[in-house]
Amino acid sequence: MQFHMNKSRNQRIRSNELDAMGLALYCKREDEIHPFISGNKFRKLKYNLLAAKHNGASQLLSYGGAFSNHISAFAYAGRINGFQTIGIIRGEELEQDLQHTLQTNPTLRFAHQHGMRFKFVSRETYRNKEKQEFKESLRAEFGDFIEIPEGGTNELAIKGCEEILSEQDQQFDYICVSVGTGGTISGLINSARETQMVLGFPSLKGDFLEGIIGQYAMDGKQWKLVCDYHFGGYAKINKNLISFINDFYRQTTIPLDPIYTGKMMFGIMDLVKKKYFKNNSSILAIHTGGLQGIEGMNERLIKKKLPLINV
Repeated sequence: MQFHMNKSRNQRIRSNELDAMGLALYCKREDEIHPFISGNKFRKLKYNLLAAKHNGASQLLSYGGAFSNHISAFAYAGRINGFQTIGIIRGEELEQDLQHTLQTNPTLRFAHQHGMRFKFVSRETYRNKEKQEFKESLRAEFGDFIEIPEGGTNELAIKGCEEILSEQDQQFDYICVSVGTGGTISGLINSARETQMVLGFPSLKGDFLEGIIGQYAMDGKQWKLVCDYHFGGYAKINKNLISFINDFYRQTTIPLDPIYTGKMMFGIMDLVKKKYFKNNSSILAIHTGGLQGIEGMNERLIKKKLPLINV
């Protein structure tokens, strides 16, 4: 692929609660590996783009919401690797005044600036996007393309996410990660040692994720979903989470996004207070990026008259 990935570093996080229990907590800064294709999006797209290039594709198509990290990274990665990208975006109302949408939505504006073609669909159509008749209508409209799933999760994405953990990460007792579509945690489970416990913090409500992860994760590995920190569901946020993200940044200089990593880290620190982790154990929290979504979230917080995320 035509872009360079920086090596991610592990940054130590200190607090009185951690020190009292002898816990060593580190954050793996995958958000720093690329300015526009950061974190798990780089990992998920890597082998998908290599396969598309090998197959001689010229167009790539994928799906996402109006503030999707995947759509943003997908547009940029496609552009610099010579692909025309097509984004199927949830929310047909966004097309009614496209210029206003692009002015007020930083994610879609960025994707548009990097050449993405949009098709806005209703939420009902989006829910049925896997139906064959819808796929056929897309090919009739756009011609031939290679499809990459919503969030980028497929077997090639899992392969990329298996490369997140390095040899030095074998020392950790717990590997923690936020969970959206289940691809990143599946790759981590596959590459973790059998003695390591992988903890996933879903950003969505529902129990469907275990089945998805089970399709990709190897047998004989230890993993668990911690489902108490979604704050009401996908993209739901409140003052407590905003305050935590802002305080965490002031104390550590690590920026967190409100959809994924903020909820994961809130959960980790709450579990520390509840003495969930064994004394004198070591924890690695994977920073999966997603920081581009903060600007759009702050626009929503202004409308709701809530405090802003200051990172």
